[in-house]
Amino acid sequence: MLKVFISHSSQDLWIADQIRAHIARCGASTFLDETDVQHGDDFDAEIVKAADESTELLVLLTPWSTQRPYIWLEMGLFWQKKRIVGVLHGISAKDISTDERIPSLLKKIDLVELNRIDTYFSQLAQRVKNGG
Repeated sequence: MLKVFISHSSQDLWIADQIRAHIARCGASTFLDETDVQHGDDFDAEIVKAADESTELLVLLTPWSTQRPYIWLEMGLFWQKKRIVGVLHGISAKDISTDERIPSLLKKIDLVELNRIDTYFSQLAQRVKNGG
């Protein structure tokens, strides 16, 4: 089964949860730290375990999330191994490409704006239908 790891800033939790619900409707499972990491768990160990178990990463890129170190750590867990999908909200592809603080790997992937995320959901549903 396809499993999507959703990386986000805590300020974007509502949006991340809406994305999680749409992904579930596509037939894939998800990992969202706010709902899947329990109080008392080793947070870092749970992140690494979830990344290993996930088939792809959806990273919600916002002005807040790009300042969050865990975004870059989570992307590193997927880099060159699994699909990474960047979803833009409140930030543009040009902002990403011209910010020298942002790793080049993010500048090389096809990014989707939040207002066009339905294209991602359609592609995900097709991958689920095709078995991965």
